[in-house]
Amino acid sequence: MKIKFKIFFLYIFLLISPYIVHAIDKEITEYDYLKFLGESIEKIKTDYVESIENKEIVESAINGILSSLDPHSSFLNAKNLEDMKVQTKGEFGGLGIEVTLENGFVKVISPIDNTPAYKAGIKAGDYITHLNKKSVIGLTLDEAVNKMRGPVGSKLEVTVGRKNMEPFDVTIKRDVIKITSVRSKLEKDVGYVRITTFSEQTKKSATEAIKKLKKNKNLKGYVLDLRNNPGGLLEQAVSISDLFLEKGEIVSTRGRNSSNPDTYKAAPGDIINGLPLVVLINSGSASASEIVAGALQDHKRAIILGTQSFGKGSVQTIIPVNPFGALRMTTARYFTPSGKSIQKKGISPDIVVDQAKIEKIDKRNGSRESDLSGALDNPSKNSEEKDTENSNEKKIDDFQLSRALDLVRGISLYKKELAVN
Repeated sequence: MKIKFKIFFLYIFLLISPYIVHAIDKEITEYDYLKFLGESIEKIKTDYVESIENKEIVESAINGILSSLDPHSSFLNAKNLEDMKVQTKGEFGGLGIEVTLENGFVKVISPIDNTPAYKAGIKAGDYITHLNKKSVIGLTLDEAVNKMRGPVGSKLEVTVGRKNMEPFDVTIKRDVIKITSVRSKLEKDVGYVRITTFSEQTKKSATEAIKKLKKNKNLKGYVLDLRNNPGGLLEQAVSISDLFLEKGEIVSTRGRNSSNPDTYKAAPGDIINGLPLVVLINSGSASASEIVAGALQDHKRAIILGTQSFGKGSVQTIIPVNPFGALRMTTARYFTPSGKSIQKKGISPDIVVDQAKIEKIDKRNGSRESDLSGALDNPSKNSEEKDTENSNEKKIDDFQLSRALDLVRGISLYKKELAVN
């Protein structure tokens, strides 16, 4: 009888225990949690093995809260905030890489063109596991970035993990990182515009570059290169998209209240007057780059060529908390004009082209018509001159760019034939 009673009592206890726990949870108020936080901080101050300043405890606590939410949120103290302002203006000291934190390691989003990291061969997707032989595990993103910065001319040994390779060390000499966000050149009959980052001057620089290229009256189209562009300012991404669009939505951002999105739209006016446009992307194209690629793709204004982009579809807002610094916090997700989120997915190119080496194949031995005895002469006097001219063209070692240029010329030729017919 006692055994049956014990079993019955245990059954009743197991039946009602979830409700007891739920009732206890409901009794814990917001004030109780704040009190718990305050008491924990006090305990750390009084009982930790070493003395810790209030500033360090509070900053670490806030940074811990933010960094636990997602890889892009963190606390910026006054110094880090000032460094970030300098970076967005286009000049700062360090290695020249855009990074995030993944599985405890520092992951390279992309190296910045012509910086020490770029010249040392650091690639998008690399993992930095050690700095000067010391593991980065346990460091916050800001702490790791601070360790990578240092006096100009000083050296840093970086241990790199790369897919399908053994970890290896690279010694990089720090330098002042001057970011030229826009570079351009004429590739024979195609305008090439390279955007390395979206900083305060990007729209202005891009507009000036395109106007300069437009002076060539025989342009067949443009290539917009966003490869290894880690992103930057949202408003600059909107402005660059607007350069090529006549109308319609560019991007929308949706915060916690997703029923009330902020929508950015294009104003009338296409700076290249409808000429063919090809956009180059790769795994290092992130955030603001993906906004531009997504908008031009959805409006069918450009063909996207390359490989899948990084997949960062969130918006971070800098919220000042004077005089302590600022909260860098994810406040919204962004969506392309078709309503797609690229978070963790990225932009899929219309034409997938992996980067590859271009090698010239030896001409096969054999005769041509011109080698045959008694062959008729070519009546076109300029044929030999054209062949010579083509053989002297500048060689392009960038396979993806070469395919993009061919595509622009192909579209231009096709449109010309349609117009004639």
